[in-house]
Amino acid sequence: MRAIPGLLFLTLLLAVAACSSSPQPADNEKRKAAETNTALGRQYMDRGQYEIALEKLKRAVAYDNTYAPAHTLLAILYETIGQRDEAEREYRKALRYDPGDGEVNNNLGAFLCASGQAAEAEQYFVAAVQDPFYQTPAIALSNAGSCALAAGDLDKAESFLRQSFEYDDKLGSSLLPMAEVSYRKGEFLRARAFLQRYEAVGPMNEESLSLGYQIEHRLGDEEAANRYRAELLERYPDSARTGANAGREQ
Repeated sequence: MRAIPGLLFLTLLLAVAACSSSPQPADNEKRKAAETNTALGRQYMDRGQYEIALEKLKRAVAYDNTYAPAHTLLAILYETIGQRDEAEREYRKALRYDPGDGEVNNNLGAFLCASGQAAEAEQYFVAAVQDPFYQTPAIALSNAGSCALAAGDLDKAESFLRQSFEYDDKLGSSLLPMAEVSYRKGEFLRARAFLQRYEAVGPMNEESLSLGYQIEHRLGDEEAANRYRAELLERYPDSARTGANAGREQ
């Protein structure tokens, strides 16, 4: 589900009922049935039993089509099994029934960004941050920054990522793209600093090792560059970033 490195979806929490608008008293029974089937669908998804999960989630929206968490889980399930058109439809339904919810907006934005629709995705990341009850605005801003970076807009990417640091200055999903933004702007010392901050809080991966190689190569520290390259080759011997490509300039 992650077409763009660093992009984070916030799926439903265990208390799924808290994520949607309250039903009218006459609809309480249907809403409770929708909540129960959504919770069961989540459990089956966690076990990898997608066919049963799909059945439960379809039953949930049959009981209450306005229950946004069920549509969100359906979207995630459809995306997981590669049915992206259905996934987008469900993400948009979740937004229709809970338009102000930060997680709902962030999820749709992340999906659109991963689908190459960065311009449309941005508005949903911004909307997520505007939800006063949204608990992780740093993630939506990090997503917005990563999305702008993937689209090649370095200034916008930097702006969003810096805003995310105002909420959480140790968020790895912001530190790594910020290192790349700095690298692409030719600010290699700053890129090194952001990468070192990322290494202090996040796991080293193919992207960070490759970027570390490129940064140190540009700074002229071939010993450090070779350490990154050696670890990259050891961990990802079949990766396109290894070998000659490990030193590919951006």
